[in-house]
Amino acid sequence: MFDGRGPGHECLARGSVIIGDAAAIGAGIGFATSRKPPVWLERFSAVASACRIYSASMNLSPHASLASEPVAAGPPLDWRRLRRIIVLRALYLGDMLCAVPALRAMRRAAPAARITLAGLPWACEFAARFRKYIDEFIEFPGFPGLSEQPCAADALSAFLTAVQQRKFDLAVQLHGSGITSNVAVALFGAARTTGYYAPGGYFPDPSMFLPYRAEGPEIRRNLLLVTATGAAPQGEHLELPLYREDWNRLEQLLAGTPARTEPYACLHAGAKWESRRWPAEKFAAVGQALAADGLHLVLTGSQSEEALVGRLSGLLGAPHTNLCGRTDLGTLGALVRRASLVVTNDTGMSHVAAATRTPSVVVVLGSDADRWRPLDVRRHRMVLAECPCRPSAAPRCPYGTPCADRVSPLTVYAAAQGLLAEMVNRRTAPRPPALPSRRSAGGRVCVG
Repeated sequence: MFDGRGPGHECLARGSVIIGDAAAIGAGIGFATSRKPPVWLERFSAVASACRIYSASMNLSPHASLASEPVAAGPPLDWRRLRRIIVLRALYLGDMLCAVPALRAMRRAAPAARITLAGLPWACEFAARFRKYIDEFIEFPGFPGLSEQPCAADALSAFLTAVQQRKFDLAVQLHGSGITSNVAVALFGAARTTGYYAPGGYFPDPSMFLPYRAEGPEIRRNLLLVTATGAAPQGEHLELPLYREDWNRLEQLLAGTPARTEPYACLHAGAKWESRRWPAEKFAAVGQALAADGLHLVLTGSQSEEALVGRLSGLLGAPHTNLCGRTDLGTLGALVRRASLVVTNDTGMSHVAAATRTPSVVVVLGSDADRWRPLDVRRHRMVLAECPCRPSAAPRCPYGTPCADRVSPLTVYAAAQGLLAEMVNRRTAPRPPALPSRRSAGGRVCVG
C-alpha cells in the first residue's frame, strides 16, 4: 500500500503498490480478490502505468529530482470555461482557513463553476459557512499514506467511483507536497489536475503543477498554485463569515457572565499535538496579569481538551468564563471577533483570530513559524525561542520541549501589552453586522 515515505512514482513503480491487473491492484489496498473490481480501478491502472513508464524512461533513482517532463503539457487553463471543480484539502481548521484566499481566487476566476470540497468530516460545517466559495462538500474517506484519518477500503472505492462519475473539469490538489495526494487526486478522473509535486514525485501535467517549496507562508503557497494557472488573486486576507445565529448563540453562552458586558481576552491553551502546547501554568500567569489589567478571561478549547482547560481554570485564581467544548465554529468566530485579545498556541485558534482581525499573541513551539504565521504582523505577534529542532513533526517532543521552557510568561505578557496599547480602539469596536441566517441559503449539499 502507499506509505507516503517516498516519491509518488516510487510508491507505485517500485513495489509499495502492486502493479498489475485490476484484481491485484484492488488486493494491494485491501480489497478481497474474490470481489468484483470497482470501476475506478481502471483509472488506477492508467495512473500506475503512467508512473511506471515515466519512472523507467527517466531512469530515476529513489531520490532523484525531476529534470524533464513526464508527459506532454496540456493546453492553458481557461478558468471561465470550467463548470465542475473539485478541491482536495482534507485537513483541519487552521489549514482550511489558510486556503480561503485560494478558494476566493478560484471563485472569481470561475464564477459559473460548481466548486466541490473533498475534506474531513468536520469540514462540512466549514463548507456550509463559506457558501460563496464552496457549492458542495464531499467527505473524503482517507487514502493509504495520508495520516489525517484511517482509510477504509470500501469507503474509498465508493468515493472514487462517485467522483469519477461526476466527470470534473478540474481537480485541485491543495493537500500538501503531493507525495501521496497527487496519486489520490489523479484517481479522481478529472479532465485536468493541478497541484504541487515533491522532488522526484509523480505529477500528471507539467503545465499545471509547481515544485513544492517548504519555505514561505502557507497562505501564499495555496494562493500561488491557483494564480500560476491563470486565476487572479483576490487578496491574501483570511475571513470567517459570521451569521445571525452565531451571534445569537454567543449571547446565550455569555448571558450572566462578565464577558457579556466587559472587555475580555481569550486564552487558548490547547493544540492537537502535545509538542505544540505551552504549559498551562504559563498560560495562567499571563492570564493573571491580563486580569490585573482589567480584562475578563474566557477559556476556549475543544471537547477533547476539557481536562487541559479545566487544569488551567484551576490555576488561574482570577475571574474567568470557561467555554471549552461549548462553541461550534461560528460561535467561536463570534466570540473571538468580539474579544480584545487572543493568547494562543500556534494552532487553528491563531487563524481564527487572523480571520476575524482580532489582535493575538501566538506562542510558537515546534511548528514552522514562517509557514503558519499570520500575515498581518501589526495585529498579530508571534513569540518563540530559537530552537535547532524547529520545525518538528513530532507529536511529542523527544527533548522535553526546551522551546517551551525558554518562552517566559513575562515575554508573552509584554507582547500582549504592546499589542493592546496599539489597538486601544479595538476594545470598543462595534459588533459587525450579522450576515443573513444560513437557513435562508439554497443549494447546499453535504454528502457523507
